[in-house]
Amino acid sequence: MSQAVDASRIPELKTVVSTALAVAARAGATQAEVDASLSQGLSVTVRLGEVETVEYQRDRALGITVYFGTRKGSASTADLSTTSINDMVTKACAIARHTAADECAGLADPALLATEFPDLGLDFPWALNPEEAVELARRCEAAGLAVDPRLGNSEGASVGTQRGVRVYGNSHGFLAGDVASSHSVSCVLLAQAGEDMQRDYWYTSARDPQDLLDVTTVGRIAGERAVARLGARRPATGKARVLLAPEVARGFIGHFIGAIRGGSQYRKASFLLGAAGQAVFPNWVQMHERPHLHKGLASTNWDGEGVRTRDRHLVRDGVLDGYLLGSYSARKLGLASTGNAGGVHNLLVEPSPGAADARAMLRQMQRGLWVTELMGQGVNGVTGDYSRGATGFWIENGEVAYPVHELTIAGNLRDMYRNMIAIGTDVDVRGGIRVGSILLDELTIAGE
Repeated sequence: MSQAVDASRIPELKTVVSTALAVAARAGATQAEVDASLSQGLSVTVRLGEVETVEYQRDRALGITVYFGTRKGSASTADLSTTSINDMVTKACAIARHTAADECAGLADPALLATEFPDLGLDFPWALNPEEAVELARRCEAAGLAVDPRLGNSEGASVGTQRGVRVYGNSHGFLAGDVASSHSVSCVLLAQAGEDMQRDYWYTSARDPQDLLDVTTVGRIAGERAVARLGARRPATGKARVLLAPEVARGFIGHFIGAIRGGSQYRKASFLLGAAGQAVFPNWVQMHERPHLHKGLASTNWDGEGVRTRDRHLVRDGVLDGYLLGSYSARKLGLASTGNAGGVHNLLVEPSPGAADARAMLRQMQRGLWVTELMGQGVNGVTGDYSRGATGFWIENGEVAYPVHELTIAGNLRDMYRNMIAIGTDVDVRGGIRVGSILLDELTIAGE
């Protein structure tokens, strides 16, 4: 096969997928699905002006799942040769013949498979060689260190570019492929004043390198954030309102997404069990899934099973419209796939009516905690109990009073969602969940 990783590889990968499906059919499989992918990337890291790492990555993968009735077997390989394909299918079939039957197993409903494939603007190659990437990383770090003389150390600046091709096919006749790129620049800096040392970071990511922040801007923001943390202390223990910065709010909404996944629902492992049709948020909250968003980091025409994706109002006036389902979880729940095998595809969380940016929301909060980073994994997906380490700033009279660290915020996610006060206009677009700052009613803060 050729060395390029671009749209020219799709016909070759389609041939590989078709071959594997044909071998599975000859082996007696009643159904089969195959996924093939190629990817390549370059990443460099510079620390204090010196090159730390230069990594060039090339990967390929081929996986198959076969069904003998409702018995399932899977196997994979990194070798796309005909001999390897035959061996992979043989192993998958052997596994399927020895697994227990599962009435919910099988391919997606043929009527739900994607048939139209508009260009979503996912592929923007970045012709970047290692020397150019190193120079960008150096400029990024240097811009950050120049912000303040107290910035004397660094964990490094990194530049990365990735491009991948994938093809998915199944025995219902679905066969499609696409190409996608992703690029990023990041910087982590350390500030020191006496014995006090603080770190912070910033990054930019996009499908199109033209949409990345300038590298000097990334470094400057990282530097400003690190310096702003100097003098951090623990706040008093008590209760107060909490404002989550957009990059933190994304993870907060991510817990909601995890709770409404089909797997969490049919396993009865969700604090939002059976919540479809119920008010989960205040009545002004609106959330939309937009899988076909141009250049979206989670955009796709089909999900992991070939099911067509569609625009969807996931939360309307605070009420949960339904779950995120692939075929298996849908059958377990007696429902139909929503085209979410593999996750949510660009969730847009609308700002609240009359919303403003973070600074205006701080004035609205008046007194409380502004969280800019969370740590730890203290979230119970079954009960919704929430306890995370946090850093940020204490707010008095709507203004930053002093930086804080070594504290914990705690509550219950179900209550936290219901008691949201506002969502800001400062939307973070660097991921599959797009949301602004979120202002929460009183949470327990454990500090001094």
